[in-house]
Amino acid sequence: MDQPLETRDALPDALRVLLRDYPREGWQRDPNFHGLASMWLDRHLSFRRLLGLMRTDAEALLDRRLDPQAWAPRLSRLGGHFVSDLHGHHHIEDDHYFPLLVQRDARLVQGFDILDRDHKALDGHLNAFVEDANAALRALEDEAALRTGAGRFHAGLLRLEGFLDRHLTDEEELIVPVILRDGEGALGH
Repeated sequence: MDQPLETRDALPDALRVLLRDYPREGWQRDPNFHGLASMWLDRHLSFRRLLGLMRTDAEALLDRRLDPQAWAPRLSRLGGHFVSDLHGHHHIEDDHYFPLLVQRDARLVQGFDILDRDHKALDGHLNAFVEDANAALRALEDEAALRTGAGRFHAGLLRLEGFLDRHLTDEEELIVPVILRDGEGALGH
């Protein structure tokens, strides 16, 4: 079941089997929601917010509403935080949570394989993010080069935002129902 991140609209229905019993709109009312499931969703929300902040800042820079000297340290701080935290999050998932979760429901094995491939694909997108951000930051003293670099960074950021949102949504729809059904005790918590 090859479902590349860059072309996937959603996980296949066969992998969303638990979502029928645990639909997203009922998650917060479930007694097993508070704890690991809500923490997972909060973590994902923080990645989405960081991307949104960097996108808004890049747009403000390109529209000349944000001074390049104010933009540069903010991008460095937010971008570094984003990349470091996302790598750490994926590492914990790959090494700890995914192996435990895949044991909880054999029907989801292919879903976790897809998420694992997503992590590898996202590494490439994160590398491009870092390269584009660094190129724009190196061009601070040349307005034309900065506009070109910031435009390239913004375009890449939009792509990354879409890919990451697809991955996070799919991950949530695979993982949260398992946590709600089995409780976090099933995952060693």
